Amino acid sequence: MGTKLDINGAVREVEASGDMPLLWVLRDLLQLSGTKYGCGMAQCGACTVHLDGKPVRSCVTPVSSVGERKVTTIEGLSSDGSHPVQRAWAEADVVQCGYCQSGQIMTAVALLDKKPDPTDSDIDAALSGNICRCGTYERVREAVRIAARLKRGAR
Repeated sequence: MGTKLDINGAVREVEASGDMPLLWVLRDLLQLSGTKYGCGMAQCGACTVHLDGKPVRSCVTPVSSVGERKVTTIEGLSSDGSHPVQRAWAEADVVQCGYCQSGQIMTAVALLDKKPDPTDSDIDAALSGNICRCGTYERVREAVRIAARLKRGAR
């Protein structure tokens, strides 16, 4: 018997050992490749997903610890890129190589759910654990500001 997981609103069953990191379940068993492997030590943020709306590093989260909590990946935000944070990322032209972006976006979504109108220091603190090798931090901050306005319905 496999492990049942609520992934992006659908219950999926996988055959995985309990100590298998959630990252590999998502990428290798469920073919959800938007979540990236970066460091494997929860230091870079590329593997960030949500468990019941809270950002976690899937590279160090054993699948056995997920239980009945809801997992949301970058693919689960919207099917067409219409989520306010995804739209803001495009508007601010954040992406360069793009490798860190799913983790950055998932962290930004969690921040805005917690603080709808974050200050620059709130943004910096929330995203400080997400490393961008291309150095797009100023554009990330701007995208979070834009997303906050979009979520409020303002321009």
